[in-house]
Amino acid sequence: MFERLAKSGQEFAEQTKEHIAEYADAGLRTLVIAYREIDEQEYVEFNEQFIEAKNLVSADREEMIEEVAGKIERDLILLGATAVEDKLQNGVPECIDKLAQAGIKIWVLTGDKMETAINIGFACSLLRQGMKQIVINPETPENKALEKSDDKSAAAAAFKASVLQQIAEGKRLLSSSTKNSEAVALIVDGKSLTYALEDDVKDNFLELAIGCASVICCRSSPKQKALVTRLVKSKTGSTTLAIGDGANDVGMLQEADIGVGISGVEGMQAVMSSDIAIAQFRFLERLLLVHGHWCYRRISSMICYFFYKNIAFGFTIFFYEIYASFSGQAVYNDWFLSLYNVFFTSLPVIALGVFDQDVSSRLCLKFPPLYQEGIQNVLFSWLRILAWLFNGVLSATIIFFFCIRAMQHQAFRKGGEVVGLEILGATMYTCVVWVVNCQMALSISYFTYIQHLFIWGGIVFWYIFLIAYGAIDPDISTSAYQVFIEACAPSGSYWLLTLLVLIASLLPYFAYSAIQMRFFPLYHQMIQWIRSDGQTDDPEYCHIVRQRSLSHTTVGYTARFEAKSKSSKERARDH
Repeated sequence: MFERLAKSGQEFAEQTKEHIAEYADAGLRTLVIAYREIDEQEYVEFNEQFIEAKNLVSADREEMIEEVAGKIERDLILLGATAVEDKLQNGVPECIDKLAQAGIKIWVLTGDKMETAINIGFACSLLRQGMKQIVINPETPENKALEKSDDKSAAAAAFKASVLQQIAEGKRLLSSSTKNSEAVALIVDGKSLTYALEDDVKDNFLELAIGCASVICCRSSPKQKALVTRLVKSKTGSTTLAIGDGANDVGMLQEADIGVGISGVEGMQAVMSSDIAIAQFRFLERLLLVHGHWCYRRISSMICYFFYKNIAFGFTIFFYEIYASFSGQAVYNDWFLSLYNVFFTSLPVIALGVFDQDVSSRLCLKFPPLYQEGIQNVLFSWLRILAWLFNGVLSATIIFFFCIRAMQHQAFRKGGEVVGLEILGATMYTCVVWVVNCQMALSISYFTYIQHLFIWGGIVFWYIFLIAYGAIDPDISTSAYQVFIEACAPSGSYWLLTLLVLIASLLPYFAYSAIQMRFFPLYHQMIQWIRSDGQTDDPEYCHIVRQRSLSHTTVGYTARFEAKSKSSKERARDH
């Protein structure tokens, strides 16, 4: 606003700046008010240009709007400044602390003055006493003198050089602090951000910002908020989440991978532009730490299981083709092939993707580092995917060779006849249905009635289908005609073989899970362990589990308490 004032309208500019600085130091949000009288002709011309700029659909629409607005927002006469108290919502510091423990990097992009933003940072524990701060602010006396001169290009070059120099100094400070394991905060004002986001500077700026524990960008315009979000998203490849409650946050919300709008007193623009709407900032804690973790686990487990069950089924067909010298003869009836993924094995996977919970919501909130499993991609790594693929091949191998070796030469009927292809196919298919559904039962951590219904109902439905389909005319049922009633059900070897194949197929997974749980537990398994032992309220056990966090917490009041405890111990040791 001060840059847009007329020379005759700056009578109280210095006094107003002093007042604004005092307000900002007190943590108040400030607003500068100025005016200019315009005639009707000027307004009509501006309105036509402004409407034309707003109706553009090109990429430079925002620049055109700013350019048109700049033509009328000039030569203003200063009226004064106001200050209002904007308290933090309930639960904001606690929410930020848990998000920091979860390994989420937190950046603050605000339009407030630097002093106000710093006060908010201390209130949220993003900043703490003794924390090194890198402040990028190019407004030195020399630069201010250049800005007042008519040589705008020289002033811009001086500002840019100052920003580059401060970024370089900040990187040197960051490297020395990293060696000493000290947390560093980066504070940037809007004018510096203008130059820091230029093509030849933004990579250095981003490198510095990523290395800092917390980043506060103050005096940021809506466009700068969006550009910072785009820079982080495109250069780091990380998933970005933006949260805001005002119209000036719309660009940032739309630019981020996930936009969360807060419905409140500042209108509904943010909510209408977001992917998810919440009523208060503190609800972000449950949204991410509980539902975010559950969704990540459910989706990753569901995809891995889909691979497993289809490989276990498909490789039995492949092995039979090798056994039959690739004659083209199918081991399963056509309807067996068609309904495998429709009725017999699909519903348990859907139940897994909707209902499964490895850890309760209370423990998700109590142990925020659990969320780091998703950030580190522990449950959907290539190693885990390949392990499930190997499990599927192993299950298919055990099912096929057990069935072939048990039935190839063994008399099946009283007359001494061995089994035909239709009995072999029905037996192998039964084993596959049992194995993949029981594998699902072993993988699930949280059983509901629906999951019991889908898992055991899928197995029961297979037998009902086999009986009903086998009772149809042989021209329709073909190789499945009466195969269960007349051949499989009366045979004790059919039931015994199914049981042995089921045990042999699940034993490797069961042994692996038991060894991993006992000697190499993942973070959620440690929480399951202390839950089963009833130690979730024991402070010592909880502290041990938190210490196994995948990444160190550097901001939040927990990090502030740990830093204070560490400094106290060091002072005591020195004495």
